[in-house]
Amino acid sequence: MSDIVVKDSNGTVLADGDSVTTVKDLKVKGTSETLKRGTLVKNIRLTGRAGEIECNTKKVKGLVLRTEFLKKA
Repeated sequence: MSDIVVKDSNGTVLADGDSVTTVKDLKVKGTSETLKRGTLVKNIRLTGRAGEIECNTKKVKGLVLRTEFLKKA
């Protein structure tokens, strides 16, 4: 694939299948959902862009999150 290194808000390298938690409340565009601080997101997928990951939560599927708002669990 590519040699893009994806890091969380603390500088920890993320990989496919990792679990992350949110570091602040995030409003999800297009829905009325808000991901609360500390929400655990399991089994992330790297997108090929350094600052983004793809994931599913209990209520929102196919969500793309910025890594600056995440930390490795």
